[in-house]
Amino acid sequence: QVQLVESGGGLVQPGGSLRLSCRASGVIFSDYLMGWYRQAPGKQREVVAAIYSEFSTDYTDSVRGRFTISRDNAKNTVYLQMNSLKPEDTAIYYCRAQYAARAFWGQGTQVTVSS
Repeated sequence: QVQLVESGGGLVQPGGSLRLSCRASGVIFSDYLMGWYRQAPGKQREVVAAIYSEFSTDYTDSVRGRFTISRDNAKNTVYLQMNSLKPEDTAIYYCRAQYAARAFWGQGTQVTVSS
């Protein structure tokens, strides 16, 4: 049974930082492309960052230079370090694991950026 469990969300002031974690179980973690997505109220879910290996990462333009995605295959965990947070980063953040045609989602963690 595949399970993705996110943690690390919360309330932070503009300019602050948070680190999200997503631990996977039931998969050969190193085989999977891992991604972070987010969905703000009234908006479509969008990809934030993705990682296959430390040499293969990608970011959406709005977070490039502020967010860093990384993974620890020994811990079956992917991270999203978020710095210089802005109110427009407020959303539910979801972890996604993909291998070929198989894709799995976590339950999401709320990130709220507000003063």
